[in-house]
Amino acid sequence: MSIERVRAYFASLGREADVQELSVSSATVTLAAQALGVEEARIAKTLSFYQGDGALLIVAAGDAKIDNAKFKRQFGHKAKMLSPEDVQRLTGHTIGGVCPFALAQPEPPVYLDVSLQRFRTVFPACGSSNSAIELTCDELCTYAHAQQWVDVCKGWQEQA
Repeated sequence: MSIERVRAYFASLGREADVQELSVSSATVTLAAQALGVEEARIAKTLSFYQGDGALLIVAAGDAKIDNAKFKRQFGHKAKMLSPEDVQRLTGHTIGGVCPFALAQPEPPVYLDVSLQRFRTVFPACGSSNSAIELTCDELCTYAHAQQWVDVCKGWQEQA
């Protein structure tokens, strides 16, 4: 199970106790926010896309949506989400628990969207549909081995 791989990964960093296994589902942004008692925007959702024969992952705020034009400018191809069949094969996690930790080999590149930077801490999943960990953006960047911060989302900016 992928939560065990994620838990072992965080154990190697001295953070195993910070992995939360919830008594209810956190498989969607709404369910995760309810289970953790935080606003939906603070859920760090991991979105998986095709890149050539592999995948790339984007971790974004719960209230952000992919902006197709920004995505194409950043990555040079159209945003096409992984099929349910390819999610586990290419990420090592199942839908509802996809996260940027303890990934399948070869490890897909991880990018963090700037929509997360407005929060002191965020809550990514930990490999199951009922898990999470609270991390600062710097910790998320480090633990996810993120390639870089990108701006590929819309719908999250506060109205002027």
